Amino acid sequence: MHRFFTFALVLFATRLFAQTPALSSSEIFQNIKKLNVLGSVLYIAAHPDDENTLMLSYLSKDQLVRTGYLSLTRGDGGQNLIGAEQGYNIGVIRTQELLAARRIDGAQQFFSRAYDFGFSKTRDETLHFWDREKVLGDVVWMIRKFQPDVIITRFPPDPRAGHGHHQTSAYLAEEGFGLAADPKAYPDQLKFVKTWQTRRLVWNTFTPGFTNKAPSEEKNPFISIEIGGYNPVLGKSYTEIAALSRSQHRSQGFGSAPHRGDRIDYFLHKVGTPAEKGLFDGVDLSWKRLKGGEKVQALITAAIKNYSVNKPSASIPELLKINVELNNLDSANIYIKAKKEEVKDLIQQCAGLWFETNPNDFSAVAGDEARINISVVKRSDYPVKLVSLHWTGKTADSVMNLALNSNEMNAFPKRAKLPANLPTSQPYWLEKSIERGIFQIDNQQDIGFPENRPDTKTRYTFEIGGQKFVFEKPWVYKFVDPAEGEIYRPFEIRPLVTTTITEPVFIFPSMEAKTVNIIVEAQRGNVKGTLKPQIPTGWKAVPESAEFNLTNKYQQQYFSFIITPPAGNQEAAIKAVAVVDGQQYDKSVKTIAYQHIPSQTLFPESSAKLAKIDVQTTARNIGYIAGAGDDVPTALRQMDCQVTMLNEAGLSKDLNVYDAIVVGVRAYNTEAYLNNYQAKLMDYVKNGGTMVVQYTIPGGQKVKEIGPYPIQLGRERVTEEDAEMHFLQPENPVLNYPNKITQKDFEGWVQERGLYFAQDWDKKNYVALFSAHDKDEPAREGSTLYAQYGKGHYIYTGLSFFRELPAGVTGAYRLFANMISVGGAK
Repeated sequence: MHRFFTFALVLFATRLFAQTPALSSSEIFQNIKKLNVLGSVLYIAAHPDDENTLMLSYLSKDQLVRTGYLSLTRGDGGQNLIGAEQGYNIGVIRTQELLAARRIDGAQQFFSRAYDFGFSKTRDETLHFWDREKVLGDVVWMIRKFQPDVIITRFPPDPRAGHGHHQTSAYLAEEGFGLAADPKAYPDQLKFVKTWQTRRLVWNTFTPGFTNKAPSEEKNPFISIEIGGYNPVLGKSYTEIAALSRSQHRSQGFGSAPHRGDRIDYFLHKVGTPAEKGLFDGVDLSWKRLKGGEKVQALITAAIKNYSVNKPSASIPELLKINVELNNLDSANIYIKAKKEEVKDLIQQCAGLWFETNPNDFSAVAGDEARINISVVKRSDYPVKLVSLHWTGKTADSVMNLALNSNEMNAFPKRAKLPANLPTSQPYWLEKSIERGIFQIDNQQDIGFPENRPDTKTRYTFEIGGQKFVFEKPWVYKFVDPAEGEIYRPFEIRPLVTTTITEPVFIFPSMEAKTVNIIVEAQRGNVKGTLKPQIPTGWKAVPESAEFNLTNKYQQQYFSFIITPPAGNQEAAIKAVAVVDGQQYDKSVKTIAYQHIPSQTLFPESSAKLAKIDVQTTARNIGYIAGAGDDVPTALRQMDCQVTMLNEAGLSKDLNVYDAIVVGVRAYNTEAYLNNYQAKLMDYVKNGGTMVVQYTIPGGQKVKEIGPYPIQLGRERVTEEDAEMHFLQPENPVLNYPNKITQKDFEGWVQERGLYFAQDWDKKNYVALFSAHDKDEPAREGSTLYAQYGKGHYIYTGLSFFRELPAGVTGAYRLFANMISVGGAK
C-alpha cells in the first residue's frame, strides 16, 4: 500500500531545484503571518491549465488561506507541444507541471480518478464515458477531506462552459456541495472523514455581470474582488506570481507574461449562503473559530510583531510556545493538524536546518543494499540537537544525540538493506488498467493525491528548545551536470530486469516476416536468464527464446526475433517475458525526462500490438516535417516506407526525390522557418509531388496560406470516435487507391475522429472527402480536403492520425497509405 504526503504535498522539487529549498527571511515572515489565518478554499475544474492561477496566488499569498485545486483529470487527453507522449504518459508530465505551478502559487494539488479521454462537447457524453458515481464520490471525498469554507468553480455546469469536461466539473462540484454534508451519501468514506458543509459555492465568471446568465441565475448576486495587488514582502504582484505559475504548463505552450496593475475578478453565487461583499462573508478566519484558540492567536500576533528580518532564529522561542499551545488543542481538527505542520516547518526554516539523503545511484532493486549519504547542517546560532536518524531498511533508530555546530556539515554515509517487499516505483494510479474512463484505485485514502510518496525515506528527529520534532524526507539522487549544475532525480525501486519492445505496433501488410527488437536491461549486476516472446497461436517467432547474461547494472542486450504472421488478417499482442531463477518479469521501463520536471519513470507491461492487415503502399520514400511531436514517422516505417525527417537543411535540398511529404501536427504553428519554404513546397506539389498536411490550429500560424488554394481553418471537431463517416466522394482516388476504403476502416478509432477541421475553403479546387458529426450537431465536412495542383496532389486532414496510428488502428493505416500513395493513382 502506498503512503502519501498529507499537508506537506510539495516536498518534491524540479530537476533544477534543491530538494530542501531554504526560504528567504521575507518568505518566513509571510508564513508566520499565515499562521494567524484559519480558512480554506477549494477551486474545482477539469484539467491542468483550467485553474485561475491568479486567483490561487491571491488566495494563498494575500488572503493567506489554505488553498487547494482539484483537477478532475491529469490532462491525459490533450496534445503535447514538447514531445511525442500521449495518453497517460502526457498525464504524468502534466501532473508534475501542476505540482511545479503549485510550488509557485502556494496552493495544494489534488486529482480525482477521472481519465481525460479527450475533447467532449457535452456533459452527457462526459458522464457516459466516466463512471459518474465514482467521480462524484471523489469530489465529495475531497470536500470532506479538505473541509473548504468556500468552493470556487472555473466554469458553469452547462454548455456555456464549452468543453464537456468543463461543464461536468462544475456540475459535480455543485452536486458534491450538498452530498458532502449528507451522512447517507457515500457512507463508506465516513470511516476516514466526517461530513462537511461548505458555506458557499461560487462561479469565478469570465466577465463582469456575465450577461448570458441561465434563468436560474438571474437573481443571484455577483461580487467583485481586486486580486492584482502587489505583495511587498514577496517583492511580486499576484499577477506576476500567477504568470510564473501558469508558465509551468510547458507541454501546452502556456508561457505567460505577467499583467501588472489592477485586476478584478467576478464571482456569481451558485449554492449555499450568498456573499454580499467578499468570498468569506460570515466565515470567521481567526482563531476564535476554534475553542481555546485565542491564546494561540495572541502568541502568533506577538511573533509577527517581533519578527526580525535579519535574524529569523530569534522567532524560534515564540514558535515553540505556539507549538506547545497547539498540542493542547484538538489534535483531530484539520486546522490544528495543518498549523502544527506549518509551525514545525517554520522552526526548521528559522533554525536554518537543511537535511537530505542521497543514494549513490538513482535506482535499486527491492531486497538489495543501497549506499546512502545522510547530510545535516544547521545555519543559525540557535541550539539544535540531532537526536536520531532512521532510514528505510533500518530496524531501529540510530541514536545520535549530536549537538549541531553552526554552519558545519554533518555527513553520515550508511548502507541500507532495502526491504524485499518494496513496490516498484510505478505511479499509483497506473498500477491497474483504466476501466470506463476511471483509474482503478483500490484504497479510498489514496484518492486525491497527486503522486506517490516514495517508500524510501529517512526520518530525522531533532530536539529544539526542549521539544522534539520529527521530519521525514524521501531519498533523492543528485548529480552535477556541467551545463546545468546540481540536478535532482527521484530515487526509484525497479524490477530485477526489464524487457522493452522497441515499437508499440508492428504492421504486417503481407505474409513477409518482420523483425521485433526487444531490449533486456539489468537493474542490478550479474543477471542472467531467458527471454521468451509470448505470441498467440498462428504467429511464429524465431528463435522461440534467447539467453541473456548481463554483468553490469543498466547493461542492455538487444535481441531480434523474426515474427511471421498467420495467413488471414488478425490483430494480436506480443509480450516480452524474462525468466530469472524461475521468476517471470514482464515490465518495460520508460523514463520521461524534461528539464522543467523531475524525471518520471514508468514500468508498463512489456507488450506491443501485432496486426496482419491488407494494406498496400506505393509511396516508399517519404519526407516528414516534424511538428509538435507525434509518432506518425514510426507508423510510416511500419508500412515499409523510408522516412527522412526534414528540417531547414533538408528542405533546402531537392524535394523531388520524395514520393510524398507529410507535415506533422501543428508544424505550421510551431516552426517559423516553414514560411521560408512554403513556396518551394507548393512547387513540389505543382511538379507532381504529394503533400499531406496534418491538423493546424487556427491563429498563430507561422504560414498564412498552408495550401495551394485558400483554406480557412476552424475549431470544429468530431469527438465521438464511433461517429459515422459519410463518403462524399466515393470515387476519389484517396478512397480507392491502392486500398479500397470502407466503413470498416473507421472501426476501432480511439478518442476522436478528428480536430481543427477546415471551416471554409476554395470549393472550386478542394473537394471534401468526408462528412461526420457528433450527436445533435450539424454535419462537418472539413475533416479532409483534397486538391489537384498542377501535376500533384495536396491533402489537408484533421483526422487524428497522430493518435490512431500509434494505437495500431488498422483502418487508419490503410487510409493514410492511400493519402501518401495517391500520386500513383491512374
